[in-house]
Amino acid sequence: MAYLFPSPDWVAAFKDAVNASEAYKKSAEKWEGDFYFIVSPHGPIKEPQKFYIDLWHGECRDAHMVDGEDDKDPEFVIEGTIDTFRKIFDGKMDPIKALVSRQLKLKGNLGKIMRSVKATLDLVNAAASVPTSYPEG
Repeated sequence: MAYLFPSPDWVAAFKDAVNASEAYKKSAEKWEGDFYFIVSPHGPIKEPQKFYIDLWHGECRDAHMVDGEDDKDPEFVIEGTIDTFRKIFDGKMDPIKALVSRQLKLKGNLGKIMRSVKATLDLVNAAASVPTSYPEG
């Protein structure tokens, strides 16, 4: 079964994949930080879609879609089109290059992410391991 990206089911499967990843657990053992990921309107995405993840010492403590307002104030906000996220999950685009080239827009400390490249790549690998379908249109 493939999970539609972005959706509550995909986000739940992503959280499970992160927590099942021994590579992420090891590479992110010192990481502390939370994120909003925003899929900006483009193609089949007509309204911004946002999900929250809380990453703490190699574990995903919380992950959920955000509908409307949310009481979180995450350390990082990463925004991009569904096409950019898909290229990253399919291994066709490096996530760090996407940040540096601003194909993914970042609000937050890029230096902190750059000091945790292995953890970033392991997080992306966890996302890529989720069977994913994408909206058409």
